[in-house]
Amino acid sequence: MSDDWSLWGPYLSERQWGTVREDYSANGEAWSYLPHDHARSTAYRWGEDGLAGFSDREQRLCLGLALWNGRDPFLKERPFGLTGAEANHGEDVKDYWWYLDATPNHAWNRWRYHYPQDTFPYDDLRAENGRRGKHDPEYELLDTGVFDDDRFWIIEVHYAKADPTDLLMSVQVTNAGPAPETIHVLPTAWFRNTWSWTPGSQKPELTTTGDSSVRVSHPTLGELELLAGPAPDGAAPTLLFCENETNTPLLYGVPGPTPYPKDGINDHVLTGAATVDPGRRGTKAAAWYRVDVAPEATIELRLRLRPAGSGPDPAIALGRDFDQVVATRRAEADEFYAGLTPPAASPDEAMVMRQAFAGMLWSKQLYYYDVARWLDGDPGQPAPPASRQTGRNSRWRTFNSFDVMSMPDKWEYPWFASWDLAFHCIALAHVDPDFAKNQLLLICREWFQHPNGALPAYEWDFGDVNPPVQAFAALEVFAIDGGRDLDFLSRVFDKLLVNFTWWVNREDADGSNLFEGGFLGLDNIGPLNRSHLPAGGVLEQSDATGWMATYALAMTTIAAILDRTGHRPARDLVHKFLEHFAEIRTAMTGQGLWDSSDGLFYDRIATPAGDRVPVRVHSMVGIIPLLAVAVIDERQLEHSIAPGKQFADFLEREGLRDPEELAKAGILRGEPGDRRLLLGAVGIERVRRLLGRLLDPDEFLSPYGLRSLSAFHRAHPYTIDVEGVRATVDYEPAESTTDMFGGNSNWRGPVWFPLNFLAAEALSRYHHFFGDDLAIEYPSGSGRFRTLDRIADDLRARLVSIFLAGPDGRRPCFGGVGTLQSDPNWKDHLMFFEYFHGDNAAGLGATHQTGWTGIVADIIRRRHGVVPSLDEIVLSLGERQR
Repeated sequence: MSDDWSLWGPYLSERQWGTVREDYSANGEAWSYLPHDHARSTAYRWGEDGLAGFSDREQRLCLGLALWNGRDPFLKERPFGLTGAEANHGEDVKDYWWYLDATPNHAWNRWRYHYPQDTFPYDDLRAENGRRGKHDPEYELLDTGVFDDDRFWIIEVHYAKADPTDLLMSVQVTNAGPAPETIHVLPTAWFRNTWSWTPGSQKPELTTTGDSSVRVSHPTLGELELLAGPAPDGAAPTLLFCENETNTPLLYGVPGPTPYPKDGINDHVLTGAATVDPGRRGTKAAAWYRVDVAPEATIELRLRLRPAGSGPDPAIALGRDFDQVVATRRAEADEFYAGLTPPAASPDEAMVMRQAFAGMLWSKQLYYYDVARWLDGDPGQPAPPASRQTGRNSRWRTFNSFDVMSMPDKWEYPWFASWDLAFHCIALAHVDPDFAKNQLLLICREWFQHPNGALPAYEWDFGDVNPPVQAFAALEVFAIDGGRDLDFLSRVFDKLLVNFTWWVNREDADGSNLFEGGFLGLDNIGPLNRSHLPAGGVLEQSDATGWMATYALAMTTIAAILDRTGHRPARDLVHKFLEHFAEIRTAMTGQGLWDSSDGLFYDRIATPAGDRVPVRVHSMVGIIPLLAVAVIDERQLEHSIAPGKQFADFLEREGLRDPEELAKAGILRGEPGDRRLLLGAVGIERVRRLLGRLLDPDEFLSPYGLRSLSAFHRAHPYTIDVEGVRATVDYEPAESTTDMFGGNSNWRGPVWFPLNFLAAEALSRYHHFFGDDLAIEYPSGSGRFRTLDRIADDLRARLVSIFLAGPDGRRPCFGGVGTLQSDPNWKDHLMFFEYFHGDNAAGLGATHQTGWTGIVADIIRRRHGVVPSLDEIVLSLGERQR
């Protein structure tokens, strides 16, 4: 029996259809190759999806939920959403569900879903969203009227573990409507189809061992049993079996391997078709409950998956023993989160924090993608199109993931993204530091990292370039975990050395130390697609160069920690990265990215004719250099000057070779022998000017944090003409009005959490150095001056307030949606949107993007003073060595 509590967890996707992995088309149109309407009939190759999905870590056996209101054209087995071509702002999920609770070992998980009692308006959603344009809002499920008069079902699924291999599943069904209704509930178990792709592999089997139990036989999981308790009226459910095989007669008009394919249970429930195995065996099985529920009443259905022949008899296992396990696990979760909640946090903040952490923990998913096999095809299967060999990800044949990973959003982004993952790990470090550290190590492992040192971006294009924030995240995770795990820091440092070298060699075309990189995750940030410039142009990027300065300083800090603690000699590497930082700082200062009249950094296009054309957009691109800041102590300073190389030359050029000159400049502080040097990619006077822009309500500062693009462009749209291309950018606080990057992501005005988080941390770091000696006008133009720690705290408070109920009881994140604001069945269930309206903080973009926005849980804890800063940890490490 396994003692690994992480064996079972929420490792299923919520959308496997429409992904790159499942796309075997010649043109790479993943959304249309395997659409939603084929998902119920197609056996997936690389993973599984479902409602309230749970599985073992290798996704061999899956559990989920199917529902039918008696009116829909098919069972509800997975969330529905529109593709990029169908929706007016890119792909967009149209169901409502929430992750309400979870513990790190998944011994307790709580999930909620609202299902209409009337026919789900699939056609209406497609038609109306297809009719609307880029300047129109999205048409949502609540807008259709299908939830009017509370005619919907509230479905809650609770998972609890009695031990690592004994999993309890409670399905609670509430009729929120005014009249009695009947619902069909089908808790479902199925095997991921592995046998079709690997000839000669042993096929697992589900069979019945009675009217209310299913025997699970798997070559590596062993023998298990799934117990299905009676309905409230005492009736046993009907057990239905089919195969997790594609319905080839339906989809392709050719005979298939079985008369009982993947959609067999669906067809049998809806029409009585003979599409389930009368011998009651297969690779997919459901317990079919048909229950009548009175208005506002709740019924419960119970199931239990455990090793065959173990534990008490079914009546006890689904009765008092079930009650005891659920009560114990719920109490443990309450105790766990009570320990994480800052004493000064309000009850509402505690709820936001807990749901944010729950979303992070629910967003784990098995990510399976063997690129070489995907490119070449499976033995015995039709070969992929020849275009695949030179198409998407064809240069990443070494990539081979079969790992549980943190997803940005398991419907809209059911694949990892390397820079998103860094921010996930900062949040996850509070609840599961081992998982957080393993995620950062994983992205650098040899089956992820390209042999040339590049880190994979995301499955749509592994070769794209994301901001290099992994070293920063590793330091934050190290600090949150108490600054103890030097082995982790050392391991991730070694792999990031290779990645840093790749950046220097591959993303600095002319060796100028002004870096390129493309869009760098900032979709729609400017007038041009930064990954596809006018012919022959090279974009020298303010943000890429700022990110590399940040990267160099983070690597300097890691090397200094490893050296100072005696974990390993690393003084030479401290020198190496300080040298890199000095060169990048010099390039930023002297090569024309800074605009002294505007007080901002700008990207610059180098044209084939030799011109340098600035892109004068007031955006976060021009602010990111501000984030590159660190502090080194006097001993490190002396060691770094001693070789007399680039870092010493840098100080000489700055007129700061003498420590006394550094002290006069205000960037060397403290008593002689114990002084500290402020290192920033931006000089302190430019810091002041940048903050003047950043903290101006007419530019970046909104009531709810920092906008990604300045509101200055509301009245002053910016147009650029370069190499025959004319393009414009204006302030767009909500959804994007362009098709760039699919039209589903927007940096032209909304509030995004990661850069707000980084900005607040940078301000805190400046304050740690200057203390109360430096105050900045805040907000700009107000005449009021505050120290940087108070400004950082206020920024964090603005971000948290997006989710909190105000004096009027309304949460800004829910915008003008009255049902979400006031209805008791909706108002306290939070969605962690991708980004937020730049003026009113209404949630936008991906609905469940806990990956980025879940960092609000960290912000709540940090603003109440219970999270040690990295500077505090580094200082304590130094004191331990004295």
